[in-house]
Amino acid sequence: MRINVRTAVRTHEGAMAVPSLSAERLLRCTVLSCLLWEDTFYEDGESIANRIVATASAVSPQVLAATAIEAREVFHLRHAPLLLLEVLSRTGKGDKLIADTVHRVIQRADELGEMVAMHHKLGGKRMLPAQMRNGLARAFAKFDEHTLAKYDRDGAVKLRDVLRLVRPRPQTDAQSTLWKRVKDRTLATPDTWEVALSAGADKRATFERLLREGKLSYLALLRNLRNMAEAKVDRALVRNAILARRGGAQRVLPFRFVAAAKAAPEFERELDEALLANLSQTLKIGGRTVVLLDVSGSMNSRLSAKSELTRMQAAAALSAICMEVFSDVAVYATAGNDSTRVHATNRVPSRRGMALVDAICQMWRPLGGGGIFLKQVCAYLSKQEADVERMIVVTDEQDCGIAAGDSPLDARPLGRVANYLINVASYRNGIGYGRWTHIDGFSEAAIRYIREIEMVQ
Repeated sequence: MRINVRTAVRTHEGAMAVPSLSAERLLRCTVLSCLLWEDTFYEDGESIANRIVATASAVSPQVLAATAIEAREVFHLRHAPLLLLEVLSRTGKGDKLIADTVHRVIQRADELGEMVAMHHKLGGKRMLPAQMRNGLARAFAKFDEHTLAKYDRDGAVKLRDVLRLVRPRPQTDAQSTLWKRVKDRTLATPDTWEVALSAGADKRATFERLLREGKLSYLALLRNLRNMAEAKVDRALVRNAILARRGGAQRVLPFRFVAAAKAAPEFERELDEALLANLSQTLKIGGRTVVLLDVSGSMNSRLSAKSELTRMQAAAALSAICMEVFSDVAVYATAGNDSTRVHATNRVPSRRGMALVDAICQMWRPLGGGGIFLKQVCAYLSKQEADVERMIVVTDEQDCGIAAGDSPLDARPLGRVANYLINVASYRNGIGYGRWTHIDGFSEAAIRYIREIEMVQ
């Protein structure tokens, strides 16, 4: 005789996790902090991608479309939304929702080819669904010659390949002529730093010209600060460009500023101002706010194989934003000792911007670097803090409280009005539900969401 025994759901560190999440919640948890196909501390990128496909297939097309749009427009992710579009395309043959969502999510010209490549990777020899073709054809009309030429690369799927597959109908003679140049690969050479430098142009002169003419995107500016510093580009030009925040600055994730400051410390002050500029101009929300940062070992893993930044630094950037949104903030960092099963939690010096990020990240080793013990930490902080309006925990949710008495699901948050857990990883099993308002992602949108919730209450 066999007796069915319910298997406990646990985090990768062994703590009790939420027994089951709805497909929609699991999809959001996995997608909104996902750099697609990048390995994390506990899971490989392929496993995460497979979970996204399986979970996306279990929600309604409307939820799937909304999640893809949110991931692209609010959380500024690029590849995970394309994966959702591929799953969405399998839900129906004639549903206009598919074409409308593809058209809306595609926001860069290179995403046209990436979407087709994504379909080939996951769909094998299956033809592009009609509504995906429709959406891609409509998306072609978003881009001018400069943009198309900038992304007309020798990848697995070229822009002309997409053009031949989806056959967009030109609305004007000029558009017809432009798309013929895409097909023939005779687009005018774009004026970009990559083209200029590959042609042998002087690095300093090239960057200074593009900065004066406003032809450098904000992300390209941040990524090239080290190159500019080494080439001795006019510092005033660089500083003014950082502070001007033109060229898509609103779509740059907070951790990009931290990475730029690490690469070019001489521009840290301007990067500080730019990082906090949008939120510092808004009215602050009153009441005592306690922010708890997970600085455990898994949080010290890199965001991607090519990145020098960690999830801890991305989380610390969110803490810096909290200092601008809330009027009275105390920041704590916590880790644990895996052998003694006891937390170590310290107050972070009251700093702003990059200085706060640095202070948080320096606490990893002194605190032990073991996993977070949320129940223990909440009990500890309840003795340190009084009259807390809200508590915000930023973590990858991989709690270490294995013993029944340490279960993170029994943690009692401090906030008498609201308690938030911001998840900055894509693991399947997490702890931040029940008494917590669960938010996913390392975009500043997570903090904006808190602000918007409380402003309307």
